[in-house]
Amino acid sequence: MEIERIGVIGAGQMGNGIAHVMALAGYEVLLNDVNQDALDRAISLIDRNLERQVTREVISAEAKAEAIARITPTLTLTDLGRTDLVIEAATERETVKDAIFRELVPHLQDHTILTSNTSSISITRLASRTDRPERFMGFHFMNPVPVMQLVELIRGIATDEATYKACHGIVERIGKTAASAEDFPAFIVNRILMPMINEAVYTLYEGVGNVNSIDQAMKLGANHPMGPLELADFIGLDTCLAIMNVLHDGLADTKYRPCPLLTKYVEAGWLGRKTGRGFYDYSGDKPVPTR
Repeated sequence: MEIERIGVIGAGQMGNGIAHVMALAGYEVLLNDVNQDALDRAISLIDRNLERQVTREVISAEAKAEAIARITPTLTLTDLGRTDLVIEAATERETVKDAIFRELVPHLQDHTILTSNTSSISITRLASRTDRPERFMGFHFMNPVPVMQLVELIRGIATDEATYKACHGIVERIGKTAASAEDFPAFIVNRILMPMINEAVYTLYEGVGNVNSIDQAMKLGANHPMGPLELADFIGLDTCLAIMNVLHDGLADTKYRPCPLLTKYVEAGWLGRKTGRGFYDYSGDKPVPTR
């Protein structure tokens, strides 16, 4: 099927990045959020990020102007009913996602494909609560969306081939690479990445090393571009904990037990960069380790 109009639900870190790359690739984008300030911030951030691409001569000024013109912000979720494909990028809580789909589904066109940018929640389960499980799949972008080249495509048990091919075609059109994953907890990237981050927190918790030594060890010893604790702060410690809980609950294996220190940081509201404090304190000119 021909996809021309794309709805993006959630104007946060992931949603604005998805809107950015879709509009730049020529799709008409309806960007939805429940908060007008979030929409305003998203459009402003997209504009700045596109301008950065112009400055680096990745795109032309004309391409930037056309991309911005293709994005329409809306506070009304049901406006997305007229799109050909919807990408849900709301909070990583299943109850929130279910409520969104429940409100949206009665207003969708028959051919509209529903997708979720979830990083860990069962696609089969989300799809089963809609009227179109065969036209539902996981469309998991990496953060930051404009920079990262991978998109995980996750089929639920009922996802049909036409839906998969349509989504794969979009990934190709936006110039990224698709990795196909089966619908098991946390899929591929987070199934491997989050236990590594969790183990780094255990290493800190048990006093094997401090924040600096752990991050330096992995950057210089394993050639990682970011240390695992620095990366956890970038992702959001609440997101890391949520994914570890999905792995622990879904696979019933003690190796996925979230570190108590990770839980403690989340309980304290120390969620990383977005709150100004996590494994590092971001209040000054330079991040300072908190342990």
